[in-house]
Amino acid sequence: MKVVVGISGGSGAIYGVALLKVLQELNIETHLVVSTMGEYVTEHECGIKLEELKGLATYFHENKDLAAPISSGSFKTDAMVIIPSSMKTIASVANGISDNLLTRAADVIIKENRKLIMVPRETPLSVIHLENMLKLAKMGVTVLPASPGFYNHPENLGDIVSIIVGKVLDQLHIEHNLFKRWGE
Repeated sequence: MKVVVGISGGSGAIYGVALLKVLQELNIETHLVVSTMGEYVTEHECGIKLEELKGLATYFHENKDLAAPISSGSFKTDAMVIIPSSMKTIASVANGISDNLLTRAADVIIKENRKLIMVPRETPLSVIHLENMLKLAKMGVTVLPASPGFYNHPENLGDIVSIIVGKVLDQLHIEHNLFKRWGE
């Protein structure tokens, strides 16, 4: 399996880092692209510099490199996850603005009818945000807000992060035991 992982400038970089770690543990090939603000937020929120983040991925692609393999539909991937996704990235993808590798790769995933999961972490949501997310959902994009459930009684921040990462893995049909399921 090949998964493109995008980290944009929305708060919640911890989710992207955790997803990369899990995919690395599962030996799943990842292609990472990080926006400028994604790099900033990851360092600010997680204390992780870009070089360390690159080490969590199988391949890293510069966001300015529109000739990277993931910018072409002929490069086979199974899915893409943008985690977290800023509202700017949501708007760009919803409106076909492919001016960087992150949004171009998402555009390719959509046009090739592959799985795209976008994880917004924003609140409150404006009508513009909601309309862009509705537009994406109508295109078949999975909009998976970072809104964890609490029925499994998370005990710490790591448990809460695992719930969201587990929900992403569920959408990718990847088996995991990151959280206790309802009824277990």
